[in-house]
This record gives sequence, C-alpha cells and structure tokens, in this order.
Amino acid sequence: MTEVRRLLAVASARLRAAGVGSPEHDAAELLAHVLGTTRAGLVVAGDPSAEQEREYDALVARRAAREPLQHLTGVVGFRHVELAVGPGVFVPRPETELLAGWAIERARDLAAPVVVDLGTGSGAIARAVLDEVPHARVHATELDEDALAWARRNLEGTGADVRHGDLAHAFPDLDGSVDVVVSNPPYIPLEAWESVAPEARDHDPHLALFSGEDGLDAMRVLERTAARLLRPGGVVGAEHADVQGASAPAVFASAGRWRDIADHRDLAGRPRFVTARLAR
Repeated sequence: MTEVRRLLAVASARLRAAGVGSPEHDAAELLAHVLGTTRAGLVVAGDPSAEQEREYDALVARRAAREPLQHLTGVVGFRHVELAVGPGVFVPRPETELLAGWAIERARDLAAPVVVDLGTGSGAIARAVLDEVPHARVHATELDEDALAWARRNLEGTGADVRHGDLAHAFPDLDGSVDVVVSNPPYIPLEAWESVAPEARDHDPHLALFSGEDGLDAMRVLERTAARLLRPGGVVGAEHADVQGASAPAVFASAGRWRDIADHRDLAGRPRFVTARLAR
C-alpha cells in the first residue's frame, strides 16, 4: 500500500467515525488540497513530506470536528465557477445550482436582462449568471457584513452592483425595471434547530439559515420585494426546504398578483424552488 493510500484509509475511517457523510470524498479532497493536486491526481502523486502529513492530519481533525470541508480548502465549485468561501459565509450547495440555472435560462432569452440576486451570500448565483450570461446587468444585495465581504471578493471585476442591505428595502432605484429576481433565502424553521447538520448549524451564519416559526418569514418578504422590483411579466425564483413544496408556492398564490406559479424538484426528486411571473 502506498503512503497516499494509507493516509486516505486512515483519514476516511476517522471521518466516518465522526459522522461525516462523505468520508472518502472529503479525505481525498483534503489530501489533494495539501498536495496541490486534484482527487484524480492522487493516483500518481508521490509520497507526502512529513510537513504535508502534519498539515493533512490537522485538516482531517478539523473536518472530524465537523468544520465544513469548503472552509478548510477555501473554495467551492458552483456550476462553472470557483468561489472563495470561509468562516462568515453560507457555503453554496449543489441544489442551488438548479435555481441558478433557471435564472440563467430566463436571462438568456432577453437582449439586455436586469437580474437581482437577493441575499447573495457568497455571490454564487450572481457570479454564475454573469459567467453564463455576460451581457446581463446583475445587482446583488447581502445584509450580513461578513458574508458581504465574501460576495464582493467573488464578484470583484465582474461589473456586478453589490450592495449592503436587507430583502425588504433592496434596490428602490430599480423598482419596476427588473426582469429576473432570484434568491436563496433563509428557510429553516426555528424549531428545526437540532436537526440541522453541525456543518451548517455551527458554521453558517444563522441569518442565512433560520426564518421564523414556519421557515417562510423571508419568503413572504421576498414576495413583496419581487413584486416591487419586477416589471410586469418579470419572473422570480426562490429556493425553499423540501417540506415547503406546497407552502412556499402558497405564499405567492395568496398574494393575488402572480401567475405561472410552479414548484421545481432537485436531482433527488425533492421539492426545491418556486417560480412565478408578475401579472401584467
């Protein structure tokens, strides 16, 4: 057994015992990070130095303590871009790539799309839109100042308009002129605190996670803000919890100003995001 394979086996067992959901994957990602290669590159990697082994052991210990993998490597892939992430910002999840893809498709249909990302966090959705629809004008807002710093870092040089602000009062200067509003708002009910994975509960900003007793407080604010920002016929898309496949669309249906309200499933078949069009 090579030294690389031995280190991976020991680390995987350690992470599995700690309750990490993907121990082999995370062990390999961390070793690739230390060695400056990819997971595929580990197959041909030489033996780590003693210093690299110490660094790897320290990172594995932190991951076993349920520190997010992406905080340890400092990066996360999102669609076709790589984002810098770390303490103080919500780590974007693969499921959100589907919502971003929806926004991208809507923007591509327009000659000069105006897109607003509410509660941008790391800037993931805004960055993906600009990467795949470079002619779009993208505006993003974030309330948490630590997360805002990450968003500005990830959106630097893209031309995005990044502002500090909350969902309710975002971009009054854009009222009635936006084509696409997109958001991954907080949606976890406060009573679900204990069920949240330690990686999120202990490391993601609580402002990005929890949203009132039913988890829909932010969605209600988002509905009102989207109605203010969008031009007639403009569209909104918002992520929600898998148990909110009926209640999240109901927020838009009950307002009486939306049509084409639809819910969309993720790759695992779970309800994941709602979309709607502002009535003309």
